[in-house]
Amino acid sequence: MKDLLLLRETRLEPLLHLLEREPPEALFVDSIQTIEAGGSPGSLVAVREATSAFVRFAKESGAAVVLVGHVTKEGVVAGPKSVEHAVDATLYLETAGVYRVLRSAKNRFGPVGELGVFRMEEEGLLEVKNPSEAFLLERPLGVPGSAIALALAGERALALEVQALAAKTPFPAPRRVVQGLEARRVDMVLAVLERRLGLPLANLDVYVNLAGGLKVLDPGLDLAVALAVYSAVVGRPLPQDLAAVGEVGLLGEVRSVTGLERRLREGERAGFARFLHPGNTRSLGEAVERYLG
Repeated sequence: MKDLLLLRETRLEPLLHLLEREPPEALFVDSIQTIEAGGSPGSLVAVREATSAFVRFAKESGAAVVLVGHVTKEGVVAGPKSVEHAVDATLYLETAGVYRVLRSAKNRFGPVGELGVFRMEEEGLLEVKNPSEAFLLERPLGVPGSAIALALAGERALALEVQALAAKTPFPAPRRVVQGLEARRVDMVLAVLERRLGLPLANLDVYVNLAGGLKVLDPGLDLAVALAVYSAVVGRPLPQDLAAVGEVGLLGEVRSVTGLERRLREGERAGFARFLHPGNTRSLGEAVERYLG
């Protein structure tokens, strides 16, 4: 490519001099932790100074500047928080099974929590046009412990599979293992199942997983989690064409969620014919009685 210039320079001052002489339309820095600026590369001082310099260059020149940064084991941007405060948008590129998910964590010009789903091919990263279909591609049919949830990730509605497994525990305290969901909300749903519906969980290890590798923190998944766990414990599968959405309250009621119409439209587009949602289901007991009683 004629208009692509690659540099191995890591010192900030020579970089800025070159950028002032030949200002680009777009600048990609990979990574901000390798830039030497007032301290050893990767130090708090160096990262803060380099970020400030590149932000200042972007404002003065009008160039688009993309700073690639490392993430910690907790999955957040490494280094001082001033880096995230200085930029206009923070995007995370994550792995979800065979897919790559681009998620917005900060956006000064639009909503946060938006995500795009991509797959790495020979041509590079290609957009997955129908993420719901992709994440449900390997869904087993007619198996207890599987429920379809209509989730909302940012403004995007997705049909995702919640899987649950319950097994007798050899330990005094049963284990609760959760992946892809908010663990505290799952614990609350399990407590409601045990207290309000009398489901015996005291001697069972319970595993709950959002299939596909995505992580979605959405209270609208509560109802699907409850149905998946109940189905796993009693050993009866849910109908294959059923999808669920709703927040479960401590009294066992099914509460309304944001974007319900958008979720239901996505469920119809994904091929589901029956739905459990706050508009037609008042309580968790009613939902269980209808399809697992």
